[in-house]
Amino acid sequence: MNLLKRWIRRKRFWIAVGLLLFIWINNTSLFIGNHHEDEGPKLLAHRGLAQTFSMENIQNDTCTAERIYEPEHPYLENTISSMRAAFLAGADMVELDVKPTKDGQFAVFHDWSLECRTNGQGKTVDYTMAELKLLDIGYGYTADGGSTYPFRGKGINLMPSLTEVLRQFPDQNFLLHIKSNDAEEGVQLAEYFSGMSREKLERYTVYGGDEPIAALKEKLPDMRAMSKETLKECLISYEASGWTGYIPSACRNTELHIPEKIAPWIWGWPDKFLSRMERADTRVIVVGGDGSDFSSGFDSLEDVKRLPSSYSGWIWTNRIDRLAGLKAD
Repeated sequence: MNLLKRWIRRKRFWIAVGLLLFIWINNTSLFIGNHHEDEGPKLLAHRGLAQTFSMENIQNDTCTAERIYEPEHPYLENTISSMRAAFLAGADMVELDVKPTKDGQFAVFHDWSLECRTNGQGKTVDYTMAELKLLDIGYGYTADGGSTYPFRGKGINLMPSLTEVLRQFPDQNFLLHIKSNDAEEGVQLAEYFSGMSREKLERYTVYGGDEPIAALKEKLPDMRAMSKETLKECLISYEASGWTGYIPSACRNTELHIPEKIAPWIWGWPDKFLSRMERADTRVIVVGGDGSDFSSGFDSLEDVKRLPSSYSGWIWTNRIDRLAGLKAD
């Protein structure tokens, strides 16, 4: 009987060892060749090249234009000139914000209301696109508590429509942010993109509230899109099964914004995970921090050094100008 017990214990031990060995081999990046390694990380420029600001004690309703750092460049977020500067600095994709207008278009503008950055009042949906262009979108920016306003008078006619942006940059990649949780905005955006070819749609990704993203995916199931709900569903499913190499359906044809402090705990991080998601037509973007602020990015060359040396996925940056020249020649 004792001999049988010892045999059973040994069998269990080797089964456990074999399982652990399988998990390690199946998820280590040591044996996978990274064919993108020489290209370096791909860069997502948040709102183009924009003025940055202190994130201390920031809330959803904080007017960030009133707390910018001393300007180092002349660009304002979500403008065509800021996007052009971002692409020239090496951005592979630009993130922008879309808001509906009174005449059924989409304005490229960030805030819930107009009072913070502009000399207007109310919401974009209260105005036609032509009326929004008359506003000064540089009106509210100040770096010294209101003593000076360096962009006041310089932002008239700079708020673009989504159509203007996509026509200006027909061959570039964009990440569109729906700021609300209104399902109708998802429906409207789906209708906007519905006539485009599959090849064209590959250049565009949408993220935002659960309701508009669900509505958009119902109308355009092939369009890459992400919400907090789709992100959570993918990561929970993957953590349960990813050790086997299986890719859950929730992780296919979507986008994942992964906080850098969470990333090392994901099965196969980095190279094997990126390879799996690439096969699933899913884009992985690493953002800074622990996920408490998804606008935190890699804003200097020193920040990028926190990533694995072989990392060749996407990274989020608020200062694309400081990362110019990062990619290998």
